[in-house]
Amino acid sequence: MGLFDALFRSSEILGIAEETLEFALESSEASHPNEYMGFLRGTEADRLGLDRDGLVITDVLVVPGTESNSVSATVRTSQIPNDVKALGSIHSHPNGVISPSSADLETFGRGSVHVIIGAPYRRSDWQAFDSQGEPTQLNVIDVDLPDTEDFFDFTQADIDDELRR
Repeated sequence: MGLFDALFRSSEILGIAEETLEFALESSEASHPNEYMGFLRGTEADRLGLDRDGLVITDVLVVPGTESNSVSATVRTSQIPNDVKALGSIHSHPNGVISPSSADLETFGRGSVHVIIGAPYRRSDWQAFDSQGEPTQLNVIDVDLPDTEDFFDFTQADIDDELRR
């Protein structure tokens, strides 16, 4: 996908891949008692075999150098990639409160959906919010994600083809 296509593609977020949500829940629990923090990235629905326009959240990007403790997570903004696939953020609240803090609201400007996961990190312990901090619906979608081995299986011709899109 070229930059022009990326700017004008459907920006509707259809939901989050079930496997991606499970990864975030497990990562949040593994980080406890510290916060977990990442950025959400999406894949076009048609590339996942869905017959719809829009994006499915398929990846959580954890930025190198992120520092966290029991009440906050700080990302080195210089390490955040300038990524047209960035859709929002995801982080945990080890205290179990599933609502945005004032500090969270200050970071919600980048992207359109933000997920907070609360302890004890069960399937029901999360909520999506819009960029103003209002709760929003985010469907969990059962799709087959590409194998991670496939992600790294590319040639220079593949790269050239992607750049031409």
